[in-house]
Amino acid sequence: MSRPDAADDPAPDRSVTTADPVPDRIHARPVPRPGRWISAVVLLVLGAMAVNALVTNEKFRWDVVWLYFRDVTVVRGVGWTLVLTFGSMAIAIVLAVLLAIMRRSNNPVMTSVAWGYIWFFRGTPIYTQLVFWGLISVLYPRLSLGIPFGPEFFEFRTADLFTAFVCALVGLALNEAAYLAEIVRAGLGSVDPGQTEAAKALGMKDGKILMRIVLPQAMRVIVPPTGNETISMLKTTSLVLAVPFTLDLQYSTNAIGNRTFLPIPLLMVAAIWYLLITSILMIGQHYIERYYGRGFGTQTSSRRRGRGPGGRGGGRKKPSRQDLIAASGTTKDDPFLEVTP
Repeated sequence: MSRPDAADDPAPDRSVTTADPVPDRIHARPVPRPGRWISAVVLLVLGAMAVNALVTNEKFRWDVVWLYFRDVTVVRGVGWTLVLTFGSMAIAIVLAVLLAIMRRSNNPVMTSVAWGYIWFFRGTPIYTQLVFWGLISVLYPRLSLGIPFGPEFFEFRTADLFTAFVCALVGLALNEAAYLAEIVRAGLGSVDPGQTEAAKALGMKDGKILMRIVLPQAMRVIVPPTGNETISMLKTTSLVLAVPFTLDLQYSTNAIGNRTFLPIPLLMVAAIWYLLITSILMIGQHYIERYYGRGFGTQTSSRRRGRGPGGRGGGRKKPSRQDLIAASGTTKDDPFLEVTP
């Protein structure tokens, strides 16, 4: 059997190959949105003007800013600010969990004490509290350990125990615990009570239920406002001058600015350091939120899209639970087959 000559074949119809195989398909075009482009251009121009006004203004003295940005005193102030921030937040988180549990307790004494603590520290300014902590050695010159209203076994001077750093750390932590307690209480309340009841039915103890079931789920609600409070605490450390504690970033830059008669460049140094630390904290908060938000909301669907064949991950799509059930062969492909001919 001989093949026909290629020269005898009719020329391919290009109109057929380029035509849409689906008849009467609607080729929709996106709706033009000129307002979106105009608003974007306006914002970009305003942003460029702000940057230009910041960079070209000689009064900022960017050479002085760069010089003192790396100064030993400033870098040491950054270190003390971080110590105060993370130390006070660590103490505050522990106290906040205890206070939140006390607020949810059925014991009226525990509930009242927790409510009174939160009421007091939320009702007084943090600066006033720090001033009192700075005067604690004057109010109580000595402290002792012993039986309440009875004999004393040990006695020591308050000034030796409560240094300026300890007063600043404790003052910040006690105040922050009152705010974090309400955040933790809201997070614990967001967990379905049925899960606690189910865990009790399985014989789990209250402490284990809290640590293994309730608290991990509540973290999804607790982490975002806690991250916000951490960033707020970073800037609140500038108030420890009331104690007085004079090694933090704000006080260090102010002291250099007053000594060199250049307050504006040193204010810019402090602002840049605070912005840099805040940026790092926000990145960390993003990853912590993503960790505790697994399986909730849009994060699950977005991750699955990223792992799919068309996603950026390029990997294999993770099968859903329904796919695994169908693959096991224990169910029918068409559950209505018996009733639908």
